[in-house]
Amino acid sequence: MLVDFRVIQRAQKGDDAAFSQVVQAYRKRILGTIARLIAKPEDVEDVAQEVFLRLYFSLDQLRTAEVFEPWLYRLIVNASYDYLRKQRRRQESRMADLSEEHVVMADAAAGEKAGLEERRRQEIRERMEEVLGGVSEEDRILLILKEVEGLSLKELEKIYGANENALKVRLYRARQRVLKSLKDPKSGPSGGTA
Repeated sequence: MLVDFRVIQRAQKGDDAAFSQVVQAYRKRILGTIARLIAKPEDVEDVAQEVFLRLYFSLDQLRTAEVFEPWLYRLIVNASYDYLRKQRRRQESRMADLSEEHVVMADAAAGEKAGLEERRRQEIRERMEEVLGGVSEEDRILLILKEVEGLSLKELEKIYGANENALKVRLYRARQRVLKSLKDPKSGPSGGTA
């Protein structure tokens, strides 16, 4: 843990300074995880604010130090899922309103403003999206938590509420779906729950 559990206990009792200390300790990790899960750098802060709000209002439910970090990851995953669902609905309505010419012009304007470093990061994000874009959000998030964030199966057990063997099967199937989508990109996102 990045903070002593006594600090978390003080935050549970309404100590704003202690809560602020928890936020500062985990802020970078939360922002990094969200950035990898939603792949939209401009919205990472908004999703993080939602995580901090959920943390603040549900902190009193936490009972032991061992479950704090998996519980926090669960808050991050849930807030990211909520964001992704909202974005998908918005994207469907926005794209229907725009002509192809407007989309091309918007892409060109955005490309001109982006610096060299931002283009490099965008290419990496696009490659990640390409690799994980052919699978469901559930598969994508599970793989990011395991492969990018480096969470152990024990930590994933606490986040998903599933046993280790079930998670191994889910990870195996998610990896297989990624491989299948790379071989056949027209297949689109496949079901993620197994």
